[in-house]
Amino acid sequence: MSSPVPPWRWQVLDRAADLDPVPPAIEETRAQDWCNFVLWRPSRLPAGCDTRVGTLRREAPPGRVAAEGRTPWSDANPAGYRTEISGGGRRLRLKQFLYDWAFPAADHPCLWGSETRPAEIGGGRVVWLGTDYLGHRAASARMARTTVELSVLEGEFDDDELVALFAALRPAVPDAVPRVLATPFADLSYWARRPASMVSVPTGVFRFHRSEREHEGDWVPSEQVADFLTAQGVPVTAGQFRAESAATFGDGATVRELDVVYSSPSGGELRLTAQRTGGGRLAFPPQRDKHPATAEIRDLGGRPLHLGHLSTRYGACDAWWQHPDGYDLRLLGSAGADLGAEAFHGLAAEIDRGLRLAGRAAVLG
Repeated sequence: MSSPVPPWRWQVLDRAADLDPVPPAIEETRAQDWCNFVLWRPSRLPAGCDTRVGTLRREAPPGRVAAEGRTPWSDANPAGYRTEISGGGRRLRLKQFLYDWAFPAADHPCLWGSETRPAEIGGGRVVWLGTDYLGHRAASARMARTTVELSVLEGEFDDDELVALFAALRPAVPDAVPRVLATPFADLSYWARRPASMVSVPTGVFRFHRSEREHEGDWVPSEQVADFLTAQGVPVTAGQFRAESAATFGDGATVRELDVVYSSPSGGELRLTAQRTGGGRLAFPPQRDKHPATAEIRDLGGRPLHLGHLSTRYGACDAWWQHPDGYDLRLLGSAGADLGAEAFHGLAAEIDRGLRLAGRAAVLG
């Protein structure tokens, strides 16, 4: 019998004041020890290009300081890694981080609002091509939970070059991959661990934003998640996904919503939100958010399932429905070769069949 994989542990700074004024250049294998995510590096580059050593933004407690590269819209100081690739008058940037203050918007937040095109990059993973919020040609993928964003800064790169670059990304420290994937989301997430202010961001095809406010979300200790969900009547598994983190959200002493994070062995993710009917921020019928996508209504045991997706074949999917025991539910999913609209509909149906909420979900009251 094999030994369990130990959880991932990484280095952090003690104070926000200790942040580097300018992120230092640190090669990926050394930088991995400072990252709460799997760090990737290219094994093949576009023609005529080379890569410089990337720069590391170290994690520190919340606090606003004069440090280049820190996020401007929050007091949070999460870890991040930036690499530039250039040559022949062309230049692009890769940014890597754990997008963990909400579910990543349609699985590619930097491309929000633009028409996007999916392409497979191996291992069941998908990269999205489109235009980022600065108007640059861009791409984005989630790889073992890491958000990897590309932005073209100078010159032209065609689709084949960008897809090939993502397909050639390899873990900087292969041994880190199983350890990061064995670590629950709540133990990795900056926002679950730190009292940072919330950020209001889109999350999927249908509109659901948690308001900007002081820190919100009470996370269940990871070792108690399975028992907690069983007591609440919420299924612990769905297909290849298993619940490993859970949190309650609300106003003061009033709990409004339950969030459950399900993950797969390869790093795919589902996020279930549940509330008593009308008791939280899920509003029915759901309204489309501002992103190009397909929305349809399907049957779920004689009830409507509102299903949105960017690609019928690859997802990313967003499903809303109501349970007859008096609950509103929403399920979000990563994009992937095995997470298209049909497979996702099946996951929602499996979760619906597994719910045993009536009279037992006091946490949602």
